[in-house]
Amino acid sequence: MSTTEQPLVFNPFDPDFRADPYPTYRRLREEDPIHTSILGPKVLTRYEQCSAIVRDHRTGTDETKSNAYAEWLAQGNEPLMRNEEASAPFLMLDPPDHTRLRGLVSKAFTPKVVEGLRPRAQQLTDQLLDAAVARGEMDVIEDFAYLLPVTIISEMLGVPLEDHDTFKGWSRELARALDPEIVLPPDVIAARERASDEFMEYFRGLIAKRRADPRDDLVSALVAVEEQGDTMTEAELLSTLILLLIAGHETTVNLIGNGVLALLRNRAQFEKLSSDPSLAKSATEEVLRYDAPVQLTLRVAHEDLEFGDFAMPKGDMAILLLAAANRDPAAFDDPETFDITRDDPRHLSFSSGIHFCLGASLARLEGQVALATLARRLPTLELAVDRPEYKENLVLRGLASLPVTF
Repeated sequence: MSTTEQPLVFNPFDPDFRADPYPTYRRLREEDPIHTSILGPKVLTRYEQCSAIVRDHRTGTDETKSNAYAEWLAQGNEPLMRNEEASAPFLMLDPPDHTRLRGLVSKAFTPKVVEGLRPRAQQLTDQLLDAAVARGEMDVIEDFAYLLPVTIISEMLGVPLEDHDTFKGWSRELARALDPEIVLPPDVIAARERASDEFMEYFRGLIAKRRADPRDDLVSALVAVEEQGDTMTEAELLSTLILLLIAGHETTVNLIGNGVLALLRNRAQFEKLSSDPSLAKSATEEVLRYDAPVQLTLRVAHEDLEFGDFAMPKGDMAILLLAAANRDPAAFDDPETFDITRDDPRHLSFSSGIHFCLGASLARLEGQVALATLARRLPTLELAVDRPEYKENLVLRGLASLPVTF
């Protein structure tokens, strides 16, 4: 039976889908752009509708306001956020809480502030590549893509460098926090809860240190805000710190890893970047469009809405396949081609509207520095495997490892 004769099903748990979801995305866009998924909510794949929904302030990210969540509770399931000592991260909240909490940290991620981190990002990138050259081998994920962004965000927060290995496993478990809980198996939820408990205990200790000895870092700044008592609770402080640490590096690990893979599978593009580092900006935007680190997002309708031929009654939840929208031929010329000279940053990989990614400027900077430096310094870089292994996340798309030779 040919591929086109296979039943059209959006099943993110399928290992073959995880290895390459884009043929399925293409079929969904062409054959069933408003797809009834096995997960429950409708799945949307076209750029115009996805873009309109993420920009619309009448939709939100808090799945506890959805009809699906009400039905889930009615089936006897426990409420989300069972740990009373933590609140939901502001990424999953709607205004006014989202506005208040995001505003407290946004000044640390302005383009001007982030651009000031470029020299440090370049220094770290060169150090990591020096070490790889000295070893004569490299796993792009473990030895490079992970260490660059986790070091940068840790230094911004004031997390000691020696603690990276301590929270590495917790971070990977909590990356699943972006996946809808109603579709996760109990063992994954339990592992995520344990990681959350351990992360909170870690940050309580760090918060105590910064109360006693404030420093010029983001943890100290947020502790000072929390101590004022009227803008941030301790539970919100803990969830915000965990979100910043995880979101501040997990997605960028995927951006760098996915970018290296795309460049090496499209050798002419790698050679263009190797010979012309000025393409770093457009190359990073093309990686974000072509193989998005964040594949999908959820939106809940706060009132009865219509987006073209898609009706979204109040309380309904939709899955927006941002990565599918990024390859919509109605929005992008020749979208299946990876072209680092493409000058069209309209992709939805950072979402849009009030939930536009807070760390977009930082992710872009780190991607630009990492990809351009890697291509310039290791022009003979080649893949050591034909089919690399992917992590099991639903929302995030990233490699578990990517061994290379040079």
